[in-house]
Amino acid sequence: MSFINYSSREINCKIVYYGPGLCGKTTNLQYIYAKTNPDAKGKMISLETETERTLFFDFLPLSLGEIRGFKTRFHLYTVPGQVFYDASRKLILKGVDGVVFVADSQVERLDANIESLENLRENLEEQGYDLDKLPYVVQYNKRDLPTAVDAGYLREALNPTRVPDFEAVATTGMGVFDTLKAVAKQVLIELKRGR
Repeated sequence: MSFINYSSREINCKIVYYGPGLCGKTTNLQYIYAKTNPDAKGKMISLETETERTLFFDFLPLSLGEIRGFKTRFHLYTVPGQVFYDASRKLILKGVDGVVFVADSQVERLDANIESLENLRENLEEQGYDLDKLPYVVQYNKRDLPTAVDAGYLREALNPTRVPDFEAVATTGMGVFDTLKAVAKQVLIELKRGR
């Protein structure tokens, strides 16, 4: 649910990067942060315990324009990848406006991807959200690795509803901004509908 700040005339939207451990969620955010104009972004904050890390920052993409005279600020979050941190995942999903599911393309990570996607659906449903009705995109990360599964196979396993999906190599930036633009565009469409 977007938060409207009337004093700064901004609409704040929350996009959560979700996926199994070590799939590239953090790498996506670090790449976006490094390539975003310093005047248009806040500080990157990393909440770390001994065993988990959550990353977030906000930015104001000036190129997206205004909605009813308000600028749109996006807050990007990652969730801890391990299922052990399910409580943290649920907390981070509160008030979500859009989701990027980051899948690890390696063949040995297929089960972890499926488990994480099921966990995403369950956690959203517990909070009254339906993944099929949220702005949502899928990213197949680590496409450069020799053990990467065919993208068509990943699509069948992880994207049966055919939401927009992208092949990516987050370490080099390939597909990173395409993924972000696609989910941001969906969020803005929802905002313009007044939901």
